[in-house]
Amino acid sequence: MSARLRLGQCGLSAGKKARLHRILYKHGLGNGTALFLPYDQGLEHGPRDFFADPVASDPKYIVRLALEGGFNGIAIQVGLAEKFYWDYAGEVPLILKLNGKTDIPSDASALSPLHASVEDAVRLGADAVGYTLYVGSPAQDADFAQYRAVRQDAQRFGMPLIVWAYPRGEAIEHKGGKDSFYAVHYAARVASELGADVVKVNFPHPEKHTDVPAVYAGEFSSQEAIDAVVRAANRTMVLVSGGSRASDETMLEKAQESMAAGATGLIFGRNVWQREHDESLQLVDRLRQILAKYPTP
Repeated sequence: MSARLRLGQCGLSAGKKARLHRILYKHGLGNGTALFLPYDQGLEHGPRDFFADPVASDPKYIVRLALEGGFNGIAIQVGLAEKFYWDYAGEVPLILKLNGKTDIPSDASALSPLHASVEDAVRLGADAVGYTLYVGSPAQDADFAQYRAVRQDAQRFGMPLIVWAYPRGEAIEHKGGKDSFYAVHYAARVASELGADVVKVNFPHPEKHTDVPAVYAGEFSSQEAIDAVVRAANRTMVLVSGGSRASDETMLEKAQESMAAGATGLIFGRNVWQREHDESLQLVDRLRQILAKYPTP
């Protein structure tokens, strides 16, 4: 089992440390681990994601589900935060997503434009902001410049910055794919190098190694791969994404391996709210049982 990163090791300003402490120790299990509920898919994927459970199309239902499930926070876009979050402000922490895009254009030169600011997050009572960084995209020059401005504002306002580090672009697709061990490993390192406080990554698939650099072409277990991803983030906390809906057993195994690797927590969206209400809470309870085994004093 890898050592879990503590707040005091992260080089945080007082404001960032206070907000992350509130997220990790005043909500959820209160033991330094985290379970977040992301709900930015309505922009990123469109309404199709709500066909599995139509009630999930109602943002008020999702915020209430986050509260009922004892989540450490909910990640939503600015429009939904302004219209729905105020009903539960202060009861569940808000992560305001600052950028996003539709999936209608090709991802060959993916770029996620800004549509909100760190100042908006302060106004709305957020405890963190989220930024999607497309690692490997040909548009990385514009992406890095946009990200730099956000990072500077987050530092100025004492707002924790969570980076959705997502490999994208033609080059990535020709080197194992966006969730290969190579791509996810690289993305975690990039987020750390660029000053993220927390990085959100997909779970790596070491079996996807077509045309990857030679060192990734060997045989790695999924545990070895996620161990390496967490190490690559250095003093940046790691959240592991749930991705597309899968079976309970698959999600619980992913959660167990992620926490054993030293991740701070999980950020599962579709695998929660694409299930019927009671089924969602049953899965959340089992995830919380895993998190309870990995306290961080």
